[in-house]
Amino acid sequence: MGIQDQVEDRAPVDLSLIDPIIEKYGKVKGSTITILQGVQETYGFLPPETLTYIAAKTGMKEAKLYGVATFYTQFRMEPVGKNLIMLCQGTACHVNGASTIETAIVEELGICEGETTPDGVFTFTNVACLGCCSLAPVMMINGETYAKLTPEKTVGVLRELRAQAQSEMEVS
Repeated sequence: MGIQDQVEDRAPVDLSLIDPIIEKYGKVKGSTITILQGVQETYGFLPPETLTYIAAKTGMKEAKLYGVATFYTQFRMEPVGKNLIMLCQGTACHVNGASTIETAIVEELGICEGETTPDGVFTFTNVACLGCCSLAPVMMINGETYAKLTPEKTVGVLRELRAQAQSEMEVS
């Protein structure tokens, strides 16, 4: 599925939401990352049409915006799930069994690294290091660190988060 197909499959993006960001930083030299951060904070990711919009409003080259957005790992070009799982693959985590944790996540959620569950509850990604080496293996979900993981502990966390998400959906 190409970028155009993804755009067509989503609800239209209200581009006026990022006008204040563009007004504040659009004429500031070297503000590309700041603008993209603001856009991602607004939508949760960088919808492709926002890059075109930013380019038109600021005079920046769309290719430059796309290059920055795809170079830095902080930026996401696709929406992420409600729960963003970041599994540490640093040396300490690797040596202490991160691969078994990854297998547990993949088997429990039915997705591979870089994917989002069809219900939008989870997105799974590997990261180079979370800086919690003494707690290895470690994953972080929405800023909360889960340490000294086992496959069983990992599956328990995921099931608890799924149950929370389902109960929130029932309330809505």
